[in-house]
Amino acid sequence: MKVFYPIWDDIIRFVEKKTGYTYHYSDLTWDITKKEYEGDYTLVVFPMTRIFKQKPDEIARETGEFLKAQNRFISDFNVIGGFLNLSLEADFWGFALQQILEDKQYGEGQKKGVKVMVEFSSPNTNKPLHLGHIRNILLGWSVAKILEKAGYEVIKTQIVNDRGIAVCKSMLAWQKFGEGMTPESSGIKGDHLVGNFYVTFDKKLMEEYQNWQLTPEALTVYLESANGLDESTFFKQYKNEYFNRFSELGREARQMLLQWEQSEADTIGLWKKMNQWVYEGFDVTYRRLGVHFDHIYYESETFLKGKDIVEEGLQQGIFYREPDGSVWVDLSDVKMDKKILLRSDGTALYITQDMGTAEIRYHDHQTTKMVYVVGDEQDYHFKVLFEVMKRMKRPYSSDLFHLSYGMVDLPTGRMKSREGTVVDADDLMDEVFSVARNAALERIGETLDSTIIPDEEINKIALSALKFFILKVNPQKRMVFNPEESLDMQGQTGPYIQNAFVRIRSIFRKVGDVQLIDQLTAHTTVTEYEKQLIGNMLAFPGVVDQAAKEYQPSHIANFAYELAKNLHKFYAEVRIIDEADTAIKNFRLYLLQKVADILQECMNLLGIEMVEKM
Repeated sequence: MKVFYPIWDDIIRFVEKKTGYTYHYSDLTWDITKKEYEGDYTLVVFPMTRIFKQKPDEIARETGEFLKAQNRFISDFNVIGGFLNLSLEADFWGFALQQILEDKQYGEGQKKGVKVMVEFSSPNTNKPLHLGHIRNILLGWSVAKILEKAGYEVIKTQIVNDRGIAVCKSMLAWQKFGEGMTPESSGIKGDHLVGNFYVTFDKKLMEEYQNWQLTPEALTVYLESANGLDESTFFKQYKNEYFNRFSELGREARQMLLQWEQSEADTIGLWKKMNQWVYEGFDVTYRRLGVHFDHIYYESETFLKGKDIVEEGLQQGIFYREPDGSVWVDLSDVKMDKKILLRSDGTALYITQDMGTAEIRYHDHQTTKMVYVVGDEQDYHFKVLFEVMKRMKRPYSSDLFHLSYGMVDLPTGRMKSREGTVVDADDLMDEVFSVARNAALERIGETLDSTIIPDEEINKIALSALKFFILKVNPQKRMVFNPEESLDMQGQTGPYIQNAFVRIRSIFRKVGDVQLIDQLTAHTTVTEYEKQLIGNMLAFPGVVDQAAKEYQPSHIANFAYELAKNLHKFYAEVRIIDEADTAIKNFRLYLLQKVADILQECMNLLGIEMVEKM
């Protein structure tokens, strides 16, 4: 942070004077002073003991004395063990604000010259996007924005799971029970329509399974395989085995999958038609969330490359073939057991197509760094994938990262899903919009049919509530999304931060344009509230850098909340519009303008739009 260079230069000069050792900015451990101690910023001197050959408190005291005598920004210091707490002169804060204002790319990292591919969403074409996808999409979009801010070239992508047995279940159900229904004829959004037939398949399968349980064949299976389990428990556990061995629907679905892989014309035609319905539905949801992709990959196009890699691994002796024809890799030497890569009938699995997708992406974009945003239930899958590509000696295998995240729950009984199993993304957004609209209308005392609040603004507030509430949580944590809580104007929410921005914009609508003064250091009675805000802003570039390194949008969300909270305190305690001293008034106005800019940029990194009025 360049604003600290005048202080850091003197610290380095002191180190070199005392020890002859050449010190660098990167050698300094520098942080905001903890609230329980007096001071503004703290230099941690423990790392300096190896070159000073002195006790930490002695180094801290001598350094503090030197800085107080030599540096114009240091007003006082105190030493707590190996921590040198420095108090800064009033004119430092004006100097700092001036530096921030003059930096037109404030918070941006230096260009890294590195391409990063961020994969997120990655839906199946047998059902609509759901609540889990919401967290996935928001994380992926925000991580991509943060990496771009930090100086990386980012390619946003998704891999559409457009093939496999699950897709064939939806296709078969439509073929058998759909009676020619289309999105146009039914008035149902395409992805929801196809999802309905996926549910229909499962219901029909369950009916078939329950009828089968009454047959002599089922009794024989139970007697031979129960191993002491009662009938109810055994048949609950046996459903997948039944699907693969006895089910007529299962046989038809597997046959359809084989026909698809053999490019049978009617099967491919039905597959293309139903997938197109789904893609059109997905696009509506993506536009509503405000996200888009630079490159979309389809498993139907990548699984063959995965098969090629499997064959290559067989030839190199990295993989092996079982007597039934299936292909495996033995990872027991790294405590990951054995993993199947190709079924005995030659059909591909998820890992097969992921291998192919990684290879194709590398050749398309030369991205050696890839981030996969996928739920934590796939942790083992990605450990295996990364290990397999490492053994295949792929040039990108050393920089693959699985951004794992936990499940999102809703308070019990909050919403019903169109599918009956999970909450659809569209339903969730509708619910949050409804709660936001009702809350806004309550505040202004209008009836529900009022048109005084534009739906466009309400939608921005609702999406802010949804996005911020999810992104403020560490991705690894399972979480509960509560629509009412997400809209709390006094809590750690998106609308709370939007309101801070609105307050600033309201001030500027009243005062109009302000002419920049030459030196902001003319304000020499800086309050603690102003220091807090400037201190927050000075931390912003570091927060962006940390969020990028850790793939953690929660760092940005929590920073934005702290900045907004300090803004609200400042607004309540400090005179602004009616301040008589022009230097002080201008200082505070420029401070507010930059706070607004950084708040807006934080929310932009989270995929959230600001509003002008609330």
